[in-house]
Amino acid sequence: MGEHPPVIVHPPSPSGGRRVTVRGQIVGLAYGRGDVAEFLRHAGLAPDAEDIDLDAPGLVEWRGGDKDCWAGAQ
Repeated sequence: MGEHPPVIVHPPSPSGGRRVTVRGQIVGLAYGRGDVAEFLRHAGLAPDAEDIDLDAPGLVEWRGGDKDCWAGAQ
């Protein structure tokens, strides 16, 4: 209980990118949903980026906005 999903997409930075961590390791800076899916594919969470459900609460935790929030902070 109280565990986070393996993937955390952090709030948008001023540049609009969002840091992505997989199992506590920073895997990169995403600038869109496709980037997040590709990071997850590289992490072995799905064979194809198209097969990844970015809405799955047990897989991805979106902080500071959902999968459609990419604008820079304030």
